[in-house]
Amino acid sequence: MPTDTTAERILAAAHALFDAHGAEAVTMRRVAADVGLSAMAIYRHFPNREALLTRLSNDSFEDAARTWASHARQQDPHRRLLAMLESYLDYALAHPHLFDHAFGLPRDDARRFPEDFRARRSPTLNLIADAIAEGMVQGAMRKLDEWDLAMDLWAHAHGLIALYRGGRFSFDEKRFRTFYLASLGRTIDAFAP
Repeated sequence: MPTDTTAERILAAAHALFDAHGAEAVTMRRVAADVGLSAMAIYRHFPNREALLTRLSNDSFEDAARTWASHARQQDPHRRLLAMLESYLDYALAHPHLFDHAFGLPRDDARRFPEDFRARRSPTLNLIADAIAEGMVQGAMRKLDEWDLAMDLWAHAHGLIALYRGGRFSFDEKRFRTFYLASLGRTIDAFAP
């Protein structure tokens, strides 16, 4: 039976705290206590709180990218993009604190448009841009800059989620999901030739 490494146990405890209470709840002392380490022992695995939070954010991006990549076998670019962006909504609703930290709060290490994205440093937006580029090759989408279109689409999805989470919709979650997918579908339709 495999055992988790201490670093993995630290990450799991930090993730649970973050998920339940947000970044402010993730202190080195509290995580160490939850794992059964001394307050100083945690620093052997993560040099500081920022390194731990950065790792949580990076893991969030990688997790999202794995989920989005699972939709890659979908040949229709419209459906593929909608499936990826529905996964984005799923993540935002299931993990709001991690979502905010990874995608919505200022961070020194955050990727910036356009340079970081065009350099393919985003495990998530790479997949959106690739789906758009494949749609162009198939003739299903206008031949425009795939990175600009990917950012348009991401901004639209993120904005709708932010408005929903900010109480700007009177919809329940099911009705919002229906609206969200229809709205994104209209945006993707605008990419058609």
